[in-house]
Amino acid sequence: MSQERSLTNRKLFNSYFDKKLEDGTKITLEGWVRSNRNNGSVGFIEFNDGSYFKNIQIVYTKESAHYEEFTKVKYGSAIQVSGTIRLTPEMKQPFEIQGEEVIILGDCAEDYPLQKKKTSFEFLRDIAYLRPRANTFQAVYRVRNALAFAVHKFFQERGFIYVQTPEITSNDAEGAGQVFHVCSDLKHPDEFFGTSASLTVSGQLHAEAFALAFRDVYTFGPTFRAENSNTNRHACEFWMIEPEMAFADLEDNMDTIEAFIKYIISYVLENCKEEMNFFNNFIEKGVIDKLKLVINSDFRRMTYTEGIEILQKSVQNGHKFENNDIFWGMDLQSEHERFITEEIVKGPVFLIDYPKEIKAFYMKVNADNKTVAACDLLVPKEGEIVGGSQREENFEKLQAKMKEQGNEATLDWYLNLRKYGGCIHSGFGLGFDRLLMYITGMQNIRDVQPFGRTPGSLKY
Repeated sequence: MSQERSLTNRKLFNSYFDKKLEDGTKITLEGWVRSNRNNGSVGFIEFNDGSYFKNIQIVYTKESAHYEEFTKVKYGSAIQVSGTIRLTPEMKQPFEIQGEEVIILGDCAEDYPLQKKKTSFEFLRDIAYLRPRANTFQAVYRVRNALAFAVHKFFQERGFIYVQTPEITSNDAEGAGQVFHVCSDLKHPDEFFGTSASLTVSGQLHAEAFALAFRDVYTFGPTFRAENSNTNRHACEFWMIEPEMAFADLEDNMDTIEAFIKYIISYVLENCKEEMNFFNNFIEKGVIDKLKLVINSDFRRMTYTEGIEILQKSVQNGHKFENNDIFWGMDLQSEHERFITEEIVKGPVFLIDYPKEIKAFYMKVNADNKTVAACDLLVPKEGEIVGGSQREENFEKLQAKMKEQGNEATLDWYLNLRKYGGCIHSGFGLGFDRLLMYITGMQNIRDVQPFGRTPGSLKY
């Protein structure tokens, strides 16, 4: 088996694309049966070994010495199949395998929950351990893999250092308070670490410490929110991409965000063509055009104040939002963000200089003392997808904000970064799972995570 094991669906398709696949070649493959149908004289097995999105068709006929064995192969079974390559360029599939021998490596029980019929995403969430075998989720997890690789590739090519920030921490970063507390004894939760501990909501603060030593760094890992929300966009555990850059102001930050978003989307479109065609045809019509618009656009930059004025004017002119009470200082809703990017800009736009009261304590206050040097990237059909800012580098100003917030004592180390060789620095964060939703067109965060973690759901 060891000599044959290296031959996979992917290698066969690549050989075909490279015009190196020869008709009549004898091969052996191991994989799983996606369907098996026959009309009494000829049968067809849809075969996939997990290495490529598209299936390979195995054809067997009554003339085959192993015809009866082929007919008994059940949907879902693991098999080893030997046969001969037949090029079929005039057919739907470019080649097929003339099956000659089949060995069942792992039979599949009759009560196998996945059958060759349309199955709801809700049902598949309940059998999450099997859904990687379904077409949609084969595509989702392949794109997830490529997207994760593209994230690392972008930053590594630009000299960023990858930092693994702590998952257990004594701070909640932005002070939201919606954290999962960690304790070894519910009666004495502080005894293990000597202080209260929680699962991280962000790796940003720790990444800043490394940025002020390595210049450009990024962290990419799981984060947690104890937010009892059951929307299709919220999860208790999700992955975050969070770069931090020393000697970079808000403009540098936005330049990096634009380059990053274009790079990773382009990578997926180039390396996941079959999967993206699937999403374009069956999940979100036009998703590829939506992504190409982002790639080919110059990201506009607009102040929050200008955005508010545009929204107020639109209301005056008769536009109806669910929330029509538009005022300076409000936190914009998704409908407002989408209106700006889809109806006004008709492309991606950075909204910058938000009121300081609605943004985090670590953001740099602008000269007007009313706004902070923050940016949110808004994209069509989504709204906000990236949030970032220039961090406050002035010790006294940050200290005053932290005293007001009440976290100076617990984050004294973070404040001290400004005292010991601090400098202008910036960073941004985006949720990996929501980004994957945007790229694939999937509508529920539970359907882009391998095993979703949401309120009331911890089956696996």
